[in-house]
Amino acid sequence: MKVDLSGFNIDAPRWDQCTFLGRVKHFFNITDPRTVLVPEQELDWAKAMVEKSRMGMVPPGTQVEQLLYAKKLYDSAFHPDTGEKMNVIGRMSFQVPGGMIITGFMLQFYRTMPAVIFWQWVNQSFNALVNYTNRNAASPTSVRELIQGICVEDRNHNEIGHSQRAAAIGITQVVISRITMAAPGMILLPILMERLEKLRFMKKVKVLHAPLQVMLCGCFLIFMVPVACGLFPQKCELPISYLEPELQDTIKTKYGDLVPYVYFNKGL
Repeated sequence: MKVDLSGFNIDAPRWDQCTFLGRVKHFFNITDPRTVLVPEQELDWAKAMVEKSRMGMVPPGTQVEQLLYAKKLYDSAFHPDTGEKMNVIGRMSFQVPGGMIITGFMLQFYRTMPAVIFWQWVNQSFNALVNYTNRNAASPTSVRELIQGICVEDRNHNEIGHSQRAAAIGITQVVISRITMAAPGMILLPILMERLEKLRFMKKVKVLHAPLQVMLCGCFLIFMVPVACGLFPQKCELPISYLEPELQDTIKTKYGDLVPYVYFNKGL
């Protein structure tokens, strides 16, 4: 049956991004770790489908399900600001496999100083790569965001200035999200493993302690990655009264009362 896609907006969120539950559903969709295994050709197809849909040039016979799947792949692998393909390790969909391995081994190999130093280095390198990959594209690093301000836009995506206050809010929200993402695994998993290791059958299979810890860490992350990402909207809305006085004056002089809010991508 032919489906009319003339009014289909591929960029419209499937779930209400003004609610926590809606954001969690959204991030469950795009942080699906299975998308890490999708071939490059399929990702390129997804990008082409999204771009064609935006231009109203959807190929005949295309189904809504195909467009939704293409958008899922696009959101999981391409940067929301630039549209460029992100490196695999830095994608949020790699948080579960990457985080479960690193966190699991950090919790398992902590008895010697060289092991602690090595896995801390691996963890911080991984976090730095994720931060850079999911940054606001207009500000390459968080330090520059705080010094120069983050790019803020109006509702129609027109740039209207840079705000240090908006940058501070965005970075604070990202830090809270990252702590929330890692905390359950880092706090609850050692307690759980300590109790499990006291069981008689666990004492007989010490070789399985590390793999079990990695697997349990993955179970935590499968849920905590979308929950943590969904704590705050990725596209932040900020009243102009929160901005720097000079930026408020610039906006009011140029736009009057037509721009009550500004918007910016805080990154993930």
